[in-house]
Amino acid sequence: MLEILTHNIIPVFAIMVLGFLLGRINFVSNGEATTLNRIAFLILQPALIFPLVASANFNEFHFEAIALYALAQAIVFLFSLLIGVFIFSCSFIEAWLIAMATIFVNSLLYIFPISQLIYGPDGNLPMTAIVVWDATFTFAFFIVTTDLLANKSISFAHSFFRLAKNPVLLTICIGLCANVGGITTPKPVLITLNFVGVSAAPLTLFALGVVLSNHTIRLTSKISTFTIIKLFGLPVIVILLLQIGERPNLWNNMLLLNSAGPSGAMAFALALLYNTKTDTIAPVIIWTSVLTLISLAWLA
Repeated sequence: MLEILTHNIIPVFAIMVLGFLLGRINFVSNGEATTLNRIAFLILQPALIFPLVASANFNEFHFEAIALYALAQAIVFLFSLLIGVFIFSCSFIEAWLIAMATIFVNSLLYIFPISQLIYGPDGNLPMTAIVVWDATFTFAFFIVTTDLLANKSISFAHSFFRLAKNPVLLTICIGLCANVGGITTPKPVLITLNFVGVSAAPLTLFALGVVLSNHTIRLTSKISTFTIIKLFGLPVIVILLLQIGERPNLWNNMLLLNSAGPSGAMAFALALLYNTKTDTIAPVIIWTSVLTLISLAWLA
């Protein structure tokens, strides 16, 4: 466990800590980090997502396992949403994004690189499957619904055409079409995408660390509640639901590993994009990132 922690998990976590420290001493400004995050979101993440989606071998996926994981996400999301609205009196869109933070794990940019280091490309199929699920369906769902919630006065057609320009959504659609259509990505294009995409995780985590350094990490009842839900709620529900049916243990173990990961940055990014309060989302990301270090090493 100690070797996994020091050799596979901390090296990935360290880049976010570096960003946090450099942000605290004002060596890197919030504006600079926002620009880095924008570059990572618009250019680097699509380059990372496309090869994963386009080359994923859906025939080897255990879709019943992914469906059970999705059901666990839905249960925890609804529970968190109700707590946010009725107990902590959050606005609906804030509660929506806080609930997203309790189920949307930083799988693509954090857990996937860690599992890749531990298991290698050949043993990482279950994690690839859950990353494809989260990167395509879950993330796309929250991009669309958050935009609609934030722009209720704007027509659906206007929202549709604006969302159609989103590079991540476009990449997901093109990747799925290429996969289903059996279109092989030319090798020079694939090399370029891999070269560019490998920078997505470190740059995004660094920028996230800088931006989060401007937020307080003091625990309140609200922050503690949603941190606990993320740390224990999703993994427990995933464990219980995975008792249904049979599949290779590697799938159960990796889905549990992913569910135990820290909150993803995308809830925070969407909150910034739509001018929603981040005083709960940001600390939840920070605390879950720190507190999952040991649990991830143990589960891996």
